[in-house]
Amino acid sequence: MYQYNTVDQKIVDERVEQYRRQVERYQAGLLSEEEFLPLRLQNGLYVQTQAPMLRVAIPYGTLNSKQVRMLGHIARKYDKGYGHISTRQNIQYNWPTIESTPDILADLASVQMHAIQTSGNCIRNTTTDQLAGVAKDELVDPRPYCEIIRQWSTFHPEFAYLPRKFKIAVSASETDRAATKLHDIALFLEKNENGELGFQVDVGGGQGRTPIISKTLYDWVPVEDILSCCEAILRIYNQHGRRDNKYKARIKITVKEMGLDKFREMVDAEWAVIRDTGLKLPEQEVERMKAFFPAFPVDADASSDNSFAAQEADNPAFARWVKQNTVETKHDGYRSVYVSLKAHGQPPGDVTDDQLEAIADFADEYSFGEARTTHNQNMVLPCVKQADLFALWNKLREQSLAMPNIGTLADMICCPGLDFCALANAHSIPVAEAINERFDDLDYLYDIGELEIKMSGCMNACGHHHVGHIGILGVDKKGESWYQITLGGSASNDASLGERLGPAVKQEDMADVVENLIKVYLEERQEGERFVDTVRRTGVAPFKARVYPEAA
Repeated sequence: MYQYNTVDQKIVDERVEQYRRQVERYQAGLLSEEEFLPLRLQNGLYVQTQAPMLRVAIPYGTLNSKQVRMLGHIARKYDKGYGHISTRQNIQYNWPTIESTPDILADLASVQMHAIQTSGNCIRNTTTDQLAGVAKDELVDPRPYCEIIRQWSTFHPEFAYLPRKFKIAVSASETDRAATKLHDIALFLEKNENGELGFQVDVGGGQGRTPIISKTLYDWVPVEDILSCCEAILRIYNQHGRRDNKYKARIKITVKEMGLDKFREMVDAEWAVIRDTGLKLPEQEVERMKAFFPAFPVDADASSDNSFAAQEADNPAFARWVKQNTVETKHDGYRSVYVSLKAHGQPPGDVTDDQLEAIADFADEYSFGEARTTHNQNMVLPCVKQADLFALWNKLREQSLAMPNIGTLADMICCPGLDFCALANAHSIPVAEAINERFDDLDYLYDIGELEIKMSGCMNACGHHHVGHIGILGVDKKGESWYQITLGGSASNDASLGERLGPAVKQEDMADVVENLIKVYLEERQEGERFVDTVRRTGVAPFKARVYPEAA
């Protein structure tokens, strides 16, 4: 992973002290709430329903074990003993005091971390595939390009006050595991007909009140021109994005109102001016960045181990976990291990201080000192020798981190909702708990198969409900939590928006509703069909008839 040089460290350290003085002035009454607002947002601090919330950046989801331990330390010392993994691969703390946040940022700086640009109308954390560098289906490791984008975008003076927040994702695999097409700029690494590496560039994806799947702006852009391309896109957005209405301020609205062809024409004109300037990305800089992401020093004889197969045969519970929570890597004899943060009774994505310290230990012992966060609100140990899986599984079980539910209905995405968020209209966590209690039979979950439930407590769509196989959106009705249901969405290669099922339903009915949806699927599915495939084939009518029998 990228390591700060002395300049990087000085910048982050100075930013901490600058922010410390801003907090002191605010608490002394020398800065008003209005004056302090942009200052705290630039450093990742929100004011939520019950307490401040601090969002910490985890660039492209990659952490070393020292950083994971620091996240555990912060949860224990400054919070209530846990953090929350977000869908942007960051971690959020829900209970810090405002006066403690400079100390938190100082602690983060000591391990080369920060909270810069995790909020506000700026370029946010660049995300990518949690299996980057080890995925069997990837063309190249996308993380060096993510780091280049991160360095270009951090403190970019022209884009500090955009019309609205701006998100970039990079994918380099056959399977999109980063919800890439739901981003303002979606970058897909691929080769052209001459075998040259470049990017397909999409724009205008996003969720919220107006969900839109990104559209292809350029089929292929050379690597050397990707920064100038992104710069040109952002310049046009910055000039023409709506600032009169925050609900229409994202680039997706700019592209929609202007039209893709007109938007491309304007980007082309801007790009022509800056394409051959200092934004040209030289090959030596790409190679320099790649050096920070070397291949793991794997054991060439790892695949010859026989103990793994014997342990699978002797222990059905272990074999079930291996099948569900591990993935083969490009390295023979090694697997990526999903650390499930979706145990029953635990809010999806929450991870305790003790669990973080344990994950750091497991990273050191089994995964070359590295761990990852995922946009599905889990964590990953990216490269574990198969001979070590049985020992790791037992240790994960002791920490309630081995629930074999990855990819199942129980592996749902869920925002914090009304329990924490000041923007939420409805609860999310209690609904997730009720669904998990209803579907607590693992054999039944496996029979249902791959199913993505995604839930948001408001239209901001932090839980990605628009692209869930089953999407759940919380709405407020006279102070009560009700929920709208959508079916058939996807965030992967077949990215699509779900279709609304019908009127909102009460909170106490949500588990029944999901159970009825599953029953229809099991009755209607054809061999090999996932839930989303059945919905697309049959349409929502049979599901609607079961959920709303009075309307049939």
